[in-house]
Amino acid sequence: MMMALGPVMLGVEGLELSAEERELLRHPQVGGVILFTRNYHSPAQVAALVAAIHALRQPRLLVAVDHEGGRVQRFREGFTRLPAVRRLGEIYDQERMRAKQLARVSGWLMAAELRAVGVDFSFAPVLDLDHGVSGVIGDRAFHSDPEAVADLAHAYMSGMQKAGMEAVGKHFPGHGGVAADSHHELPIDPRPYEALADADLLAFERMIHYGLAALMPAHVRYPAVDAQPAGFSARWLQDILRRHFDFQGVIFSDDLDMAGAGVAGGPAERARAARAAGCDMVLACNDRRAAIAIVESLREPLDPVSQLRLIRLHGRGHPAGDQLRHRPEWRRAVHLVQDYDAFPLLDMDI
Repeated sequence: MMMALGPVMLGVEGLELSAEERELLRHPQVGGVILFTRNYHSPAQVAALVAAIHALRQPRLLVAVDHEGGRVQRFREGFTRLPAVRRLGEIYDQERMRAKQLARVSGWLMAAELRAVGVDFSFAPVLDLDHGVSGVIGDRAFHSDPEAVADLAHAYMSGMQKAGMEAVGKHFPGHGGVAADSHHELPIDPRPYEALADADLLAFERMIHYGLAALMPAHVRYPAVDAQPAGFSARWLQDILRRHFDFQGVIFSDDLDMAGAGVAGGPAERARAARAAGCDMVLACNDRRAAIAIVESLREPLDPVSQLRLIRLHGRGHPAGDQLRHRPEWRRAVHLVQDYDAFPLLDMDI
């Protein structure tokens, strides 16, 4: 079935698609699927699920997952357990070049294992700074220094791209300066734009310069800049991100089911507000009724510029899992990532 990619990314409920889900995923406003632990049993099972999703239409729906490592890794058994990226920041403080090489290997390994089961991209890397106040960010951040974050994230992205996957930076313009968790409430960051520009925004600006393909804004309000949270703010997404930083990639909303998105109203109102602010694609991850309300409420014509941005996120190359695990670079990468300190860096084509 030939149809454009719609502006909504949905979650599905189980290990395989139901008839209802197949019908929903053919809706013209749907453009992708995000997978969670509930969708995973084994590499073979998830590969079959991804293949079924991709077979529904052309161009194929985007399939994504949160697979950062540490606390946020949806697929575990049968995948390499990835350390939290904070460990790379600790190494960076001692051996900058080694840390960047390890970041590149880590990004490649994460992306290669996901591409081996057909997943198009991971919502990674985290570009937030660790200001020591955010529990939800914490060790998901590479570092507290924006230059270190940019250096490590650039290396990580380079590894991902080598494996055939583009990167999605998050959570613009920075979630690390607030204690509140936007999954449960709307955080408020009182800092003026100048303070953000001198710190949190630097990593995003650098990564945009390096060719970052996609970004996700935070469900955080910065009242000194705009009354709306960043993900619903044309000031942040259009004036600052698109025009000032000249960002040409995809803008994803964060999950519209989160409490931090509630300021925009019900599910349909949240989706329309995010789209009006400048999001190319909105996420409705965990509430099927809300997802249906969203896809049925969006009526605007599909933007051809958004289409071009989204198509860029399709994964490239697709080695089968057993083929990947016979490759010597995969075995070397696993040894390095499982214990960053135990092995010398090898001459790896990654």
